[in-house]
Amino acid sequence: MSQARLSDGSAGDVDYGRIGGTYSHYRRPETAIALQIRRALGDAQTVLNVGAGAGSYEPTDCDVTAVEPSAAMRAQRPSHLAVAIDAVAESLPFEDDSFDASMASVTVHQWSNLEKGLAEMRRVTRGPVVLLVCDPAMMMDYWLSDYIPQVREIEARRFPPLKRIEAALGGTVTVEPVPIPLECADGFNEAYYGRPEAFLEEGARLACSSWSLVPQSVVQQFVDRLSQDLASGQWDKQYGYWRSRPFYEGPLRLVIAEAE
Repeated sequence: MSQARLSDGSAGDVDYGRIGGTYSHYRRPETAIALQIRRALGDAQTVLNVGAGAGSYEPTDCDVTAVEPSAAMRAQRPSHLAVAIDAVAESLPFEDDSFDASMASVTVHQWSNLEKGLAEMRRVTRGPVVLLVCDPAMMMDYWLSDYIPQVREIEARRFPPLKRIEAALGGTVTVEPVPIPLECADGFNEAYYGRPEAFLEEGARLACSSWSLVPQSVVQQFVDRLSQDLASGQWDKQYGYWRSRPFYEGPLRLVIAEAE
C-alpha cells in the first residue's frame, strides 16, 4: 500500500480496479490455511484485518474490522462480512490497543513503508499480530520458475525478507511454514503446483498481481509454451510428480508476533 493511491483507491503497485474484477472467484479461502490463521489469533474476540481484500481468512467467530483501500476489492466482500473501511496500513484510523489481535493476509508486499505499517498494526493491537506472507528466499523453488522466471523474480523482489518483518514487529516472533494442499482453493501461484492447466486461464493469472507486472508478450510466450508442453506430455514427463504431491511446502509462511 502506498500513499499515492490509484484510481479505485488501490494503494500498492497494482491497480486492482483493472485486474481485480474476478479476484474473489479464484481467491477463495483454503480451509487448512484458515484454521492455521485462526489458531494463531488465539482467544481474540476483536480482530483487525489490514489489506482485507475480499475477506478471505477473516474469522467468522470474531468481531472483525476490515481495512481495504481498493474499491474493487471492497465491492467483492460477501454480504455476511463487515463492510471494509477505506484506509491504508501506514495510517490506521484507530486508537491505541483497540483490538485483541490483528491480521494481514498476503498484503505486506503492497505497502510503501513496511516498518510504518507494522508499527501501526502493533500500536492498535493488544495481542498477537498475525501475517500470512511469502519467504522471498524460497520463491524460485518451484517449476513455474522454469517457465516464466520473471513472475517469480518480481515476487521475490516485492516480498520483504522474513528477518526484516521480524525486526519490525519486535517482541516474540514465531514463523510457521504453511503447507499448501493439492486442491488448494486459494488461487495464488503456488496453489496450482499440481494443476498447471489453471495457468492457462487469464483470470487465474490476474488473481495473482505479479502477472500484471510482466509484459504481455512474455505472458503470451508462457501460455503458448505451457499449452504445447501439456498437449505433448512434455510437462508431465518433466514435472508430472507434482500432480501427486498431497502438499507443497513452498514459500508461504505464517508470522505470529506476540505483544511484548
